[in-house]
Amino acid sequence: MSAINKVDWFQIGAAESAEAERFYSEVFGWTFSGDDDTPGYRLATTPGQAGPSGGLTASPSSHAIFFINVPDTAEACHRAEAAGAKVLVAPQDGGGGLIFAHLLDPSGNLIGIYTPADH
Repeated sequence: MSAINKVDWFQIGAAESAEAERFYSEVFGWTFSGDDDTPGYRLATTPGQAGPSGGLTASPSSHAIFFINVPDTAEACHRAEAAGAKVLVAPQDGGGGLIFAHLLDPSGNLIGIYTPADH
């Protein structure tokens, strides 16, 4: 089980995802593998990690987003809105019991939150 309220996942979206994968592999030594739950999503493992700590996806708009592990995604969305954030992607099933949402913080930064299946 992951730590609560900790940044512990990232996602990179790129129009040319194969080029992005090559870049992060060559420059930072990241390795990539397929995700059985999400076709086309590439799991990224950074050096020194036992398993994936992020992902790479094909996307028409390039982006980088970090995800914060929360105990309850819907409740965290309500707290975030009350604090001035906007919910861009309402809580939804990410597969395997994981629930995620995307927020725009009051400064305009895109962030993600999620509740893992094992919570």
